[in-house]
Parts: sequence; C-alpha cells; structure tokens
Amino acid sequence: MKKEEKKGNRKGMFIFLCILIFIISFGVGVVFKITYDPTHGKYIVKNFDEIGKKYTDIDYESEYGLKSYHKFDLYVPNDNSKENYGLIVYLHPGGFTTGDKEGDNETLKYYSSLGYVTAGINYTLRTDDTPDASVYTQTMEIKDSMQYVVDKAKELGYNIDEMTIGGGSAGGCLALIYAYRDAESSPVPVRMVFEGVGPSSFYPEDWTNYGFDKDDEETKKAAAGLFSVMAGKEITPDMFGTEEYDEITKDISALYWINENTVPSVLAYGKHDTVQPYLASVRLDEKLTKYGIDHKYFVMEHSGHGLQNDTKKAIEYQEATLEYLNKYMPVK
Repeated sequence: MKKEEKKGNRKGMFIFLCILIFIISFGVGVVFKITYDPTHGKYIVKNFDEIGKKYTDIDYESEYGLKSYHKFDLYVPNDNSKENYGLIVYLHPGGFTTGDKEGDNETLKYYSSLGYVTAGINYTLRTDDTPDASVYTQTMEIKDSMQYVVDKAKELGYNIDEMTIGGGSAGGCLALIYAYRDAESSPVPVRMVFEGVGPSSFYPEDWTNYGFDKDDEETKKAAAGLFSVMAGKEITPDMFGTEEYDEITKDISALYWINENTVPSVLAYGKHDTVQPYLASVRLDEKLTKYGIDHKYFVMEHSGHGLQNDTKKAIEYQEATLEYLNKYMPVK
C-alpha cells in the first residue's frame, strides 16, 4: 500500500472513531441518566393509575424519517372538567441513535399528576437501517408531531391552550430547538423550556471533549465528519468559521435562534461532560443573559454527562423547573 493511501486510511479511521466514540459515550451517559435518581424517588408517582391514564403508541405523521418511529404516549389526569390544560412534552435521551419515550415514563407521570397533560414523543433514530436520520430530521419530526399531540388531547376531552417542552441529552437538544426555533409555528404558545446536557451549538473549538479545538487537518476532518452526520448535510473543514457554516448548522443549533422573544429557560450542565461540550452551554447562558431572557443555568461542578455527583444542584434544577412552571404555566 502506498504511503499516501495508508495516511488516508488512518485519517478515515480517526473520523470514524470520533463518530463512534460520540455515539457510545452518549449511550453510556443516557443509561446512567435514566437509572440514576438524585432525588431518591421524590418525583415518582406510585399511584398514577388512580389519578390519571396513559395512552400509548399514538400515531403522528411527518414527511421525515420512518413511520414506525412516529409514535407518542399521552398522559392525562382523570379530571377532564377544566376548560383548558397546559401540555408538557418531554423528549427522550439516547445520543440521537437509541432510547425510547418509555424511558421517561416516571417523569411524564409525575408532571401529569400535578394536573398537566404530558407527552413523550419518539423520533427516527439514526441506525444502520436509517442512515439518513439526523438531528435536523429529528427536529422536524418533533415539529410535525405537535399538532397531532394537541388534537389527540382535545379528542380525549383535554383542550390544550399552552405548552412547555423539556428533555435530557439528545432530547434536551431537540427541546431547545423546538422552544427557540419553532415556537412561532407551534399550535399553542410555548411558555418555557427545561433541559439537561443538550448540545446547543457546534463550534469545533468548544468540543474540547473530542479534541476538536486542535488546529490541524486531521482533527478538522474528524469534526467535519461528526457534524455532517448530525446536520444531515456535508460539512468540510474549510467551512469552519464562515457564514456558510453558521447557515448549515443553524437548524440544529438552538444558540442561533435566541432573541428578545426567546422563552424562559431552565438549564443544567456538567462541567466535566465528556459527551457534549460544556463550553457550548457557557455560550448559551451568555446569550440568554445578553437578551435579558429569564433563565436559570445550573452548572454541576463535579459531574459529567450524567449529572451524578452534584445531588444538591440536581435537586435545585428540579425545583427550579417546578418554580418556572408555576410562574409561566401554572395548573389552572
């Protein structure tokens, strides 16, 4: 094999490994996040069947992805006598490649027990069978699903007049994009967003957890390869730092959509996150502050992607979410 061919193969393998490590790391973080409960059951409802009902695998339509993924679960309180209800949507984690709405069953039951209608929505995961799925197509599926969620709730006797969206990890990324990018086209007003450890932008220099801040050709190609997969569009190293790059990644970068009308936000990030870039969350906080958006930004000083080593802060994040719900979308 020629020397140039060997060098090219090494570069290709490096890019492949960066993408593989990202997917595996996200998956590991998600498993821990699902199984770890810093509140030790404080927000778990053991008698939900007595106070509410769950409807599973309701279909929605989207021109993106596979119909087999286009399902959502709806949780409703038994009391449907009120004129209007607030909706809370929570999007599941999984590194954009794995996970399921069922994993957030306890979270959705808890918020429904407070008097909200809640929904967990699946989206087409990127797998060997669905190689065209991307963060962008997933955001569009979530966008398309929302009218179906609102309509189904109404069919069951719950008129939705406002909503909040949340999520964790990959779901946090998708929740931010819906709240910041798609709020104006939402079938009902979006009052706030809450999320943990969701990627919010794709500046290579922020992704130090993968070494993408290094200024060499091989690293830039690796970053371009990973971000191409996420954007669903071809990105080349020469695009970094240009308006063209900003335009290509805009639809998957919540950061770009922040303005004076952005909804209130509750955010949680681990300072030692090796899965998604902590530095991107610093940008997020700074831009929300710049535009005067009411938000709370929790930094878990001792934690990584699972937010596992800062129990007190994790509980504060939960309590802040409830505080903002009571302020911006109180139960009627």
